[in-house]
Parts: sequence; structure tokens; C-alpha cells
Amino acid sequence: MKHVSILVPNGEASMVNIEGTYQIFSEVNSLLESMNKEPVFNVQLVGLSKAVSQRGGKFTITPDVHIDEIPKTDLIIIPAIFGDWNVNGEQNAAFIPWIMQHYNNGSEIVSFCIAAFFLARTGLLNGKQCATHWRFANEFRNMFPEARLVDDKIMTEDSRIFTSGGAYSWLNLALYLIEKYAGRDIAILISKAFMIDIDRHSQSPFIIFAGQKDHEDHLIREAQEFIEKNYTEKISVDELASRFAIGRRNFERRFKKATSNTVMEYIQRVKIEAAKMKLEKGGENVNEVMYSIGYSDIKAFRTTFKKITGLSPVNYKNKYSKLVAA
Repeated sequence: MKHVSILVPNGEASMVNIEGTYQIFSEVNSLLESMNKEPVFNVQLVGLSKAVSQRGGKFTITPDVHIDEIPKTDLIIIPAIFGDWNVNGEQNAAFIPWIMQHYNNGSEIVSFCIAAFFLARTGLLNGKQCATHWRFANEFRNMFPEARLVDDKIMTEDSRIFTSGGAYSWLNLALYLIEKYAGRDIAILISKAFMIDIDRHSQSPFIIFAGQKDHEDHLIREAQEFIEKNYTEKISVDELASRFAIGRRNFERRFKKATSNTVMEYIQRVKIEAAKMKLEKGGENVNEVMYSIGYSDIKAFRTTFKKITGLSPVNYKNKYSKLVAA
């Protein structure tokens, strides 16, 4: 039986992550017992005190055990922790050596959504692929440049460390873990019982690209604003470098450092974001949208659109168009 430690952090943690994981893993055990099979999870809430206040005192969670009472655990689950990253780290500093010790002893570690910020403090994400909520991707990269953050994935697995993307993508990671420990058949039954899409692997369709401007390079910010105002035109890297009186290689280096995108990637993402908004409104067909954002090659447009969003333009329109919904 796998011992599962669901952490109950101090501060403002996601109670959905905590209670939801407890409920789903407990349901796996109940399902197995109904089949006259042995349960696979021994789930415990683990904290730093006997009672943990949440949501400004509106709720209180009572952990089953203190971290010092856990001699060995197989799986450590870290829920999302909201608020200031540094404050979260200070309030929960005692968890960090505990997590590292158990990882070094063979435990697997799971972080849900923005819990990646806390897990990264341990150094265990250095050199490893990981995910977090797409809204905070650039901030995460700035804080933890040695971690290999991927924007598009809904979950990652690397060297006994699992991470999930934004918000309710934790459900897909939970299903993945259930399949790993209890088998595909049980995972499918749980996905049906809780109505979770078991085959969702990407958070790309949900990403809203607003341009990464949280940096101090004013020249690059001006270049970003120029791109966003003139995205319908054909813009080249040479033209931008000349316009802002900077050498091309230096411009490309500074742009990548500031935005985490190459210049051409940024131009493409601005164009595709504009296309997404037009498709969501639903008044134009795919070809009309393509021409309106400066593309003339339908194959190139479809390829770029699917690369960035994970969906074809037609499928995106069918999924999110206001007119389709109406």
C-alpha cells in the first residue's frame, strides 16, 4: 500500500486540492474494496501544527499527523499556495528539508498548479521539466531559471517529480497517478465517476497571451508594443533592429532574455492571440480571420495556430465561439 502525504500548508492553500485529492484517492480504495481487492492508498493529511487556519480564519483543517510523525512516505502532494511567494516560503520553511529528505529516500513528489513555486525552493526542480499555471510562467522563469518550465503541458513527470499546470489540471495529474498505482481500468472508472476528461494533456487552448512585459528592458518593451500595434503587417527582425537602432544579434539576445520568446515566436503569438479573439467572436470564418491578422498561407496559419493553441482554427472556433455557444 502506498503511503500518501497530502501537505496542509500554512497560509492560503487550495482546499480543493487538499480535500479533492483526499476524496478521489479514498474513492479509489472504496472502489477496489467493492471488487474484493486490496486498497492501494493510505492517505494522510500532514501539517506543521495540530490545526491550520485557512481563508482568513473561515476554515480550519486538522491534519492527521505532524511531519515529524512520518517515518516514511511514498508520495508527497503539495497543494497550490496562494499569495506572496516569499511569505509562503517563510511560513512553510519547515516543509522544505522534510520534502528533500523524503525525496532522497525514494519518495515521489507532486505539486499542483502554483505549488511549483514552493517546490522550486527546495532546488529539486533544477534541471527538471515542470509545469505551473500559464499565467505565472514568466514570473516562475525569472525566479527559478534553472528549472525547465514548459508552458503547454498540463502535467509533467521527471525523476520522481510530478507537476500540473493551471487550476483544475490537477485532476488530470491525480488520474495519472491513479493509473500508475491502481491501473488503467480503475483510472477510467474514477474519471467517469468524477466526470474528468482523462485524455486532456495540454493547457495550450486556455493560455491567454498578454505579452511578457514584466522586465526592465525599456527598448525591448517598445519593440513589443510596436509588434502588438502592427501585427497585421509583415515585420522582420532586421526591420525591428534597424528601427530601434540596435544590432540584430544583440536585439535578438535581449528580446529572448526579456520575454522568453524569440522575436519571431513573439510575433506569431501576438498574431495568433488576435486570431483567437476573432474566432471567439464568431463573425468571421477561418480564412477571413487568417487574412485579417496578416497571414496569406492557410497551411502556415493552421500549423502555427495548432502549435500554439493545441487545436486547429476550426476546432478552436467550434469550441469557443460565442455564436456557436448561442
